[in-house]
Amino acid sequence: MKRFHISITFLMVGLTSLAWSAEPRTEHTYQLEDGETRPAATLDDARWLAGSWTGTAFGQNFEEVWNPPSAGSMIGLFKLFGDDGVAFYEILLLSVENGTLSLKVKHFNADFTAWEDKEDFVNFQLVKKEEGELHFGGISFYKRDDDSIDGYIVMRSGEDTREHHLQYQRRKDKP
Repeated sequence: MKRFHISITFLMVGLTSLAWSAEPRTEHTYQLEDGETRPAATLDDARWLAGSWTGTAFGQNFEEVWNPPSAGSMIGLFKLFGDDGVAFYEILLLSVENGTLSLKVKHFNADFTAWEDKEDFVNFQLVKKEEGELHFGGISFYKRDDDSIDGYIVMRSGEDTREHHLQYQRRKDKP
């Protein structure tokens, strides 16, 4: 369980210390350049995320589910787990704000206590989009084909900045 605590602490620090910069943060993630505006986008640009996914990240397994667009939003759920049990959960909200996409994330420990205060969440704003690619400040999704996605997230702990790869595979079995 101690390993999970260290991982969660690193993730909490990393997710809350993402900062805007003038250049792409890493090989696979982006930030707005000075003077650049956020691209126009709709939920249809993210429709390909819908479905049930499994994969690996941070040396553990994950499950992620995205509902298709409805009522002006998409809702997602994420669970990271390993042999010792659940490390953490996330509730994700993808919505259109000011003509572009925002990805809001609320984190929970294995016992479902929130990382953020009641009113708080982490907000990733869309900074770039291409066909089959969505780039939020510090997190990117690349559609490889209908059944696989590569995700990348940048996390920083002190001076250490790392890009982490999330490998998604569409879930074939019935949950």
